[in-house]
Amino acid sequence: MRIRITFTKQGALRYTGHLDLHKIWERATRRANLPLAYSQGFHPQPKIQLAAALPLGFSSRCELVDMWVDDDVLDLTTLPARFGEVVPMGIKILGVEKVEEKSPPLQTQVVSAEYEVTLFDEVDPKELTQRLTTVMETASLPRERRGKPYNLRPLIEKLTITPSPLPLGEGQEVMVFMRLAAREGATGRPEEVLDVLGIRYEGTRVERCRFLFKENL
Repeated sequence: MRIRITFTKQGALRYTGHLDLHKIWERATRRANLPLAYSQGFHPQPKIQLAAALPLGFSSRCELVDMWVDDDVLDLTTLPARFGEVVPMGIKILGVEKVEEKSPPLQTQVVSAEYEVTLFDEVDPKELTQRLTTVMETASLPRERRGKPYNLRPLIEKLTITPSPLPLGEGQEVMVFMRLAAREGATGRPEEVLDVLGIRYEGTRVERCRFLFKENL
């Protein structure tokens, strides 16, 4: 059986890398006494797939992990409690569902990811709106990643300011909403968008809030 778990990644776990998160789920599955399935071959590996990697320092309320278990009659309603007892603080189980066992790998189905970026530094919302408009109207945003040049602009699908319920001057936090491409070989990173906007990454809180999949489009 292939199951998909939606979970949060908060607190100190924001600084846990993708490979370590994979190990956390492998260990949690064993502690929850689930019969985890393994790949075939000389070096069997646990059949666990995580969605797009989350950069260090980012939090999330929509992370996904697929895992295969050798139990076709598993009661999924018991899993949130079972995992809740064994996962580290910062992970909260939001949902568990069964998915088609032979459907494509989870990471190949993700096409976009949405982020909410809270700005702690003081900023003029009108000026920020103009910066966002300028970026969206720009045809090319040349950047470099790992020594290779690329164009950031096609990776930015949506960029807006989330309206605040409080009037200016009453302690509201300005929030920027981003929808960025998250395909293999074409991934937009929020910190790079912040850089072209002239916003200090250190003065923000970035949280991933939603994945978009091929079947959703």
